[in-house]
Amino acid sequence: MSNILSIHSGPHDSAAAVFQGYELKAAVHQERLSRVKCDGGFPDRAIENVLKIAGFKPEDIDVVVLSRGSYPTVYFNYGWFDRLRFAVQRKKGRRRHKSLSSHMWKNGTAKAEDVFLKPVFCKENGFRHDVKLFFSNHHMAHALSALFYLPGENVLAYTSDGGGDGVYYSARLLQGSDQFTCLFGDDKDFLGQGKTNSLALAYGYATQAIGFRINRHEGKLTGLAAYGKPSLFEQMSAHFSVSDTGEVASDFSNNKAMKQAIFEMAKAASREDVAASVQELLEVYTLASIKKIMAHHNVERLALAGGAFANVRLNKLVCEETGIKDIFIAPAMGDDGLVIGGALEYLMRQDGEKAFFANRRKLENVYLGEEFDAEAEQLFMQDDRLEKIAGDPAETAAELIAKDYIGAIYTGRMEFGPRALGARSIIASPKDDGINKTLNKRLQRTEFMPFAPYVLEEDADQVFEITDANRYACRFMTITTRVNPEWADKIAAVVHVDGTARPQIVNDRDNPLYSTILRHFKQKTGLPVLVNTSFNAHEEPIICKPVECLRALLDGRVDFVVIESGVFQRKQ
Repeated sequence: MSNILSIHSGPHDSAAAVFQGYELKAAVHQERLSRVKCDGGFPDRAIENVLKIAGFKPEDIDVVVLSRGSYPTVYFNYGWFDRLRFAVQRKKGRRRHKSLSSHMWKNGTAKAEDVFLKPVFCKENGFRHDVKLFFSNHHMAHALSALFYLPGENVLAYTSDGGGDGVYYSARLLQGSDQFTCLFGDDKDFLGQGKTNSLALAYGYATQAIGFRINRHEGKLTGLAAYGKPSLFEQMSAHFSVSDTGEVASDFSNNKAMKQAIFEMAKAASREDVAASVQELLEVYTLASIKKIMAHHNVERLALAGGAFANVRLNKLVCEETGIKDIFIAPAMGDDGLVIGGALEYLMRQDGEKAFFANRRKLENVYLGEEFDAEAEQLFMQDDRLEKIAGDPAETAAELIAKDYIGAIYTGRMEFGPRALGARSIIASPKDDGINKTLNKRLQRTEFMPFAPYVLEEDADQVFEITDANRYACRFMTITTRVNPEWADKIAAVVHVDGTARPQIVNDRDNPLYSTILRHFKQKTGLPVLVNTSFNAHEEPIICKPVECLRALLDGRVDFVVIESGVFQRKQ
């Protein structure tokens, strides 16, 4: 059984993961450790951390999987003059990174091994000289990060993002249990002329056009869209089309031309209307693409990944309009998830498709980071600025929330992916939508969607429109659903203006403290959901270490913190 270290070193969302065979042992974002939001570059801290979690040393690794992202120039086969120049820069503390894909294109090769210096890479990072290096395909890695965790036959794995390895989309079909076919989006055109057809990039440019940051604030547009009208949709859609095979095309000559056009269009509309227009663009053409594929193939299930599918409204539409039996969106749908799919791609190549697909399984949870429970207890107990509240931790936390206090839960292993799912979450009562303004002010955020709810398995169908198709996705907060009308006013804090919410379905197996707090809250108030939002301030990564949790409590971001051993608050 191979010990596999998987690395994504990119301009943003760098991460690392460790597999032992098909078992995912650990996965961590570089940003959680560097404390730089969406941090890119070589994920040295994440690598060290996942090895520690898995109990490995660098020399224990048999295979290193690498995305074709951005790496220190010292790993590339530049000529002697460039290597000397880079070495001097490095001595001065400037470690330059270059795109591996671009370096491959420049050298006219589709094989990363031709331009990547394995001996330098292994020596610098402590790997054995005989370690295997495997370079993953961007969209194959995205696809497998969802497909592997969606059991069942006749699955379409569809990916869409702002680009990777010269590709913006892919469609791969699993027919029966092991007949795997790529319809489009593989490496055939790796050295060819790239297309300009990315709906995700169009969405990102619209994000920029109204004053937010691309690759970071697209979620704000998703919330804003419900407040606007798609007044620019016709203008935007005139540039796009979908072929009979489901491939998206545009008439833009290059990405710069697309950006200029969207910026020009945005001048004539409110930011709400810009958001509504680009949201409709994304929905209409993504749905058309998937439906065209489904018209030619037997598809019963959808596995989705890539940054476009961080859009929970899109995911709801695709689920409902395609009539599929089951949908699964990779919880780490962005480039951070490449570390999971990349390792799975290696295992497919090593073991063969039949053996690979026989190992598919459901993903139980994404608690894949480090645990700090003992360290957190010691830190909190020793700080004389805090006091521990007597009583059972879950019941005490529920009682405080019922009195409208805002708390945070810090327990177990940290989540992997962009969502806080109860290990590093802020929790609050859902009864008053004023909590959204209160929380945004305390966390210095600007959000246009309400915070998400979490709900017990046994109550989910009662409160939300949970179906056989969306139930699995709702475990990871990657899709919105309608709120049942009789509950909308009772849990106003988690209901968007369009009548939807983004629920997380929880159980006692994965996070007993998290679910038990909710169970006590329900007993006290009759409300079966709690607010869950990520435990971080504006533009900060989700909290990782206990000292960051302590600082947030002392700074008044929350009123209390509940850990496994008790509830702590600032001394009055």
